[in-house]
Amino acid sequence: MTTAFEKLVAQLSLKPVSTDIYLGESTDILNSGRIFGGQVLGQALMASSLTVDPSREVHSLHSYFIRPGDVDIPIRFEVERVRDGGTFSNRRVVAYQNDKHIFTMATSHQVPEKGFEHQDAMPEGLLGPDSFPSEAELAQKYQDILPKSIVKRHIIDGDAIEIRAAYPDRLIKAGEYPAQNYCWFKANGEIPLDNTLLHKAALAYVSDFYLIFTSLLPHKQSAFDPKLQMASLDHSLWFHRPINLNEWNVYVLESPNAYGGRGLCFGKVYNQRGELLASTAQEGLIRNTSRFAGK
Repeated sequence: MTTAFEKLVAQLSLKPVSTDIYLGESTDILNSGRIFGGQVLGQALMASSLTVDPSREVHSLHSYFIRPGDVDIPIRFEVERVRDGGTFSNRRVVAYQNDKHIFTMATSHQVPEKGFEHQDAMPEGLLGPDSFPSEAELAQKYQDILPKSIVKRHIIDGDAIEIRAAYPDRLIKAGEYPAQNYCWFKANGEIPLDNTLLHKAALAYVSDFYLIFTSLLPHKQSAFDPKLQMASLDHSLWFHRPINLNEWNVYVLESPNAYGGRGLCFGKVYNQRGELLASTAQEGLIRNTSRFAGK
């Protein structure tokens, strides 16, 4: 278990302040002073779920990032109990820093039940996690060209989630690539199997990695270009089947559209048995201030 994973679990364990209000702390994994979007997703999911009967599991969330978050200021999560029906519960979560609205999320929770089943098959030809280097190994290899903050995060601080990207060179070396990618991931520590909420919150956290990067692949644009402005604008996540982050899962990514300074991306999460566990959607800001100035 890495120290970074212990910190992530601690961050997801929110501090109750009063009825339906919780405080969350941050870690500056980007070394930018700004909060990583996946952290807020996971914490807001925890906040909403803490106000719902444990028998009702979250099955979807839809969120907007309103303002950049400051890692040095605690986040206040306020939950509105919108409705508790016969089998579904709905919640709305608003996150604040210094009384400014920085993030909002709507969640839906359901009593598990049997029903019709079908799924998209896992794409054929995906290589397994042993075929790819870890992010720490990549940081070591490319430390002369990567930002020092990235190298420090992976080599010195360690990663809460181990991620192995299929085409890491495409993120570092700008080119005209297909707007598709995939990466394997698993927790760098053990999550109790009966803590299904923590598995889902950790998946929400990792679902913000690499997703918007996919929209850059066709555009001769490195994700580490200092002139690039990139930020998540919204994020949706649907949980389909039980998730185990103690084992390898694969995140299959595609971007069908980029326009107006925004990139749209979709993701599907499968386990190694080919079961579709979750689906994601995100639109993000992708703006290179030098390339598109005056256009």
